[in-house]
Amino acid sequence: MIKNWDYLEEYRKDREKILELVDRVLSSGRLILGPHVMEFERNFSSYCGVAYGVGVNSGTDALFLALKALGVGPGDEVVTVSNTAVPTVAAICATGARPLFVDVEEDTFLMDMAKLEAVLSARTKCIVPVHLFGQIPDMDALLAIASYGGVKILEDCAQAAGAVYKGRKAGAFGDIAAFSFYPTKVLGGFGDGGMALTNDREYYDKLRRLRFYGMEQACYSEEEGYNSRLDELQAALLDFKLKAMEEAVGRRREIADVYSRELVSIGDIITPVTKEGRSHQFYVYTIRTRYRDRLVEHLREQGIEARINYPTPVHLMRAYGRLGYQKGSLPLTERLAGEIVSLPMFPELSRDCVATIVDSVRAFFRRF
Repeated sequence: MIKNWDYLEEYRKDREKILELVDRVLSSGRLILGPHVMEFERNFSSYCGVAYGVGVNSGTDALFLALKALGVGPGDEVVTVSNTAVPTVAAICATGARPLFVDVEEDTFLMDMAKLEAVLSARTKCIVPVHLFGQIPDMDALLAIASYGGVKILEDCAQAAGAVYKGRKAGAFGDIAAFSFYPTKVLGGFGDGGMALTNDREYYDKLRRLRFYGMEQACYSEEEGYNSRLDELQAALLDFKLKAMEEAVGRRREIADVYSRELVSIGDIITPVTKEGRSHQFYVYTIRTRYRDRLVEHLREQGIEARINYPTPVHLMRAYGRLGYQKGSLPLTERLAGEIVSLPMFPELSRDCVATIVDSVRAFFRRF
């Protein structure tokens, strides 16, 4: 089986270095919020071109704590998109705020800024653009809209570490940015983890308190907080992988170039679009086709795992029915959910495997 994502070859390649690092951390006598966390916070925030980083235990918590730091709570509205992982919306709901959804651009699957202003209201506290699949939305338009309305921006960068928009990396635009280091991510750990980035010292100090029970010092809470800490082991492993980040992103782009070059001529496939001034890092490589479900089954029969991100938009899930959205509320989001499929994508995917995947896709479409 050619998996959609796999870490084992990466582990085999770096096993000795990884095990040496694990032993060093476990032998240090410090496992939580120690020097490895601080070093990784400095290095990752510097990589993204942002002043401060606060490591937390997941990307979901990075979103939630960022919203809390921005003052989002009951009675507020937070605008985002519905074609995203559930955690984007779950984090908003966890604050007591109400999520509102904007439809997306057909070619990039990203928030449609032309439709954004119609969703904003006097209760809008924050906009959460999702840098879906590894590409950053039109941040110039978003920053102009948010600035005019006095609305905060929280970048959901869970899928976009290393992506670039007009010379600046994901995470360098909003009031705060949230990252996930879930294992499948472009910068993924060997467990869970996340980080919030900001250029604002007050937000930084507040995020540090919120992740540790609201404390500035042990055993005394300055405000109500939570338990959300990136541990020393994951921080050390992520810092090790960060050194090869640009190489990993470069390999993803090479694979994406092969896919696009070989598949663009197939009339029933729409390959990914990268807008001018942006650099896609291809967390996943997602195509569109009206034959999606049949293609997924064909590839499975050929020993190739394709994945659908995401088959049901959040606004149509039972858990969020109380928000009042109905089928047809977000027509482009809903149509795309029935057409998109992601081909295998990770740096260790061999050229032979990529060729096999391309041949299998092309063989399927020769039926029509």
